[in-house]
Amino acid sequence: MTNQIFPTKGNLIAVKKSLELARKGFELMDRKRNILIRETMSLIDSAKEIQEVINTTYAEAYKALQIANMTLGICDDLAETVPVDDGISLDFRSVMGVNIPIVEYSPKPVENLYGYSRTNSMLDDAFKKFDQVKNLTVKLAETENCIYRLADGIKKTGKRANSLKNIIIPRFEKTVRDISNVLEEKEREEFSRLKVIKGDAL
Repeated sequence: MTNQIFPTKGNLIAVKKSLELARKGFELMDRKRNILIRETMSLIDSAKEIQEVINTTYAEAYKALQIANMTLGICDDLAETVPVDDGISLDFRSVMGVNIPIVEYSPKPVENLYGYSRTNSMLDDAFKKFDQVKNLTVKLAETENCIYRLADGIKKTGKRANSLKNIIIPRFEKTVRDISNVLEEKEREEFSRLKVIKGDAL
């Protein structure tokens, strides 16, 4: 007897209920996996767009910095006048039980932090470009982290769905068949026994 379950009608009803729950669980897991996949695909498209803009902006920023370095000399001392940006906060939202980050960023208005006496418009241009890169990088970091978390959720959900489909459900189905077969055999034996008893009584 599968899983050593005693073949009774009560156990048959209980196993059938468990089988039905397992089937519903699989349907829910499969639906969850499909929703997570759709969410991931939309974020991948968004990440590609942001990455393309970042690549272009980075190229423009380094070009502007190169020109500034050529006209002003190496600008590392001027770069130290720019304060550390701490305007980023982190929160989370749930998509089908998967916590994905929400990066909230309050960009500060671009202003001259290094004075005008030793600088020129080329450095201003480089500063603005790198500020744009920073803003885009925050968006990309949020999007990519969401993708990684959703992909992990898809993997875990897929494992659970496959476990239900390929192991749990077939095991319950086999148990139902085994118990049903034993009960049917008992009913046939009982019927035959009653027939014999009835024949003897006549």
